[in-house]
Amino acid sequence: MKKRLISLLLATTVLPGNAILEAKSVTEAGRSEVQPLRDQSLKKIFANYAQKYDNLRPVKERCPSDYKLVQLALLLDTSNSMDGLINQAKSQLWRIVNEVSRMRKRGEPIRLQVALYEYGNNGLSPRTGYIRQVVPFTEDLDRLSEALFSLTTNGGSEYCGHVIGSSLNQLRWNTSHDGLKLIYIAGNEPFDQGEVSYEAACRWAAERDVAVNTIYCGDYYAGVQGLWKRGAAIGGGSYFSIDSDRSTRGIVTPYDDDLMRLNSRINDTYVPYGAQGKELKARQSMQDRNAAAVSAPVAAERAASKGSSLYKASGWDLVDAIDNKRVTVEGLKKESLPDELKGKSDKEIGRYVQRKKEERENLKSQISALSKKRDAYVQAKERETADSKSLGTVILENLRTQAAKKNFSYK
Repeated sequence: MKKRLISLLLATTVLPGNAILEAKSVTEAGRSEVQPLRDQSLKKIFANYAQKYDNLRPVKERCPSDYKLVQLALLLDTSNSMDGLINQAKSQLWRIVNEVSRMRKRGEPIRLQVALYEYGNNGLSPRTGYIRQVVPFTEDLDRLSEALFSLTTNGGSEYCGHVIGSSLNQLRWNTSHDGLKLIYIAGNEPFDQGEVSYEAACRWAAERDVAVNTIYCGDYYAGVQGLWKRGAAIGGGSYFSIDSDRSTRGIVTPYDDDLMRLNSRINDTYVPYGAQGKELKARQSMQDRNAAAVSAPVAAERAASKGSSLYKASGWDLVDAIDNKRVTVEGLKKESLPDELKGKSDKEIGRYVQRKKEERENLKSQISALSKKRDAYVQAKERETADSKSLGTVILENLRTQAAKKNFSYK
């Protein structure tokens, strides 16, 4: 009997592929009947995987604990059939950002970090499981937008367990139990493909307080059969199915033109500095154009985001950098300043930045007021229709549910 117990323990620490980790299954209703596994055994399983795949080796850096931090990891299938999914992500990013900007924790504004992975693309290396971390957790939303618009589709070997495991190991997840940590994985192939156990990955996510939400692109019951619902149940998240080919260009409102005018004006309050200042200021304008190329409503959603506390540019904008005490006027390298500030004294630079800050705060207030009116208009129009679900609508729906579990509120 003793030998049998030792053999069983060894088997659970070196499980290959998608061998069953649990003694019981998850019911179709989503109720978990899984027997708990110790986190240590899961670490051993992934240590074995990491011997073959570098992207399953854990990073050493840890994220400082922050009770008001919201972290979203988007894992998107970029195989041939997923052009519609990528288009939905591009068109609905700013609406998701604007929704998160209304969250509060203990009455305080939250912080948002978003990471982006692509998987299932045969243009990627098989040594990574056809997976790429496009952007690690970042608060730079222009960087995220640029990355989304760079995605292309190709081929298809979709390994859900591997990409979930990679995101758990490579990203700097918040160590606070009070923070909100969510994975959204979207695709259309069976969830158990590949040699990395999706059950191990989802179980480990749940034990680390990271909810795995699965989004199947296709028929609801096909996704259930393909184990997407089971993955969500094991991972402590929710399962959704969407029509990834649905157009999500948004709803035109009477407020869009005014928001775009305010967007142009608020852009003029950003003062580039540093080695990459001009380049990143140009990136801001490029992401405005990317949004506008999708549709006027998407451009308006992006403009609305600039009225929130989540749109930050302290890495290249002098106004944000000084306000966040990242730099001081006295400590600036004068050669890194824009032409209009070269040759100016510290006092003159300080007054210039203060004027830009005051102008920006005024414009933010106007944008915020218009955004509220726009949101009310859009919500009223959406109630008149019964459109099928899309990537953005299910994430928005799930965010409120998951936020409530962690005592986040909405203003």
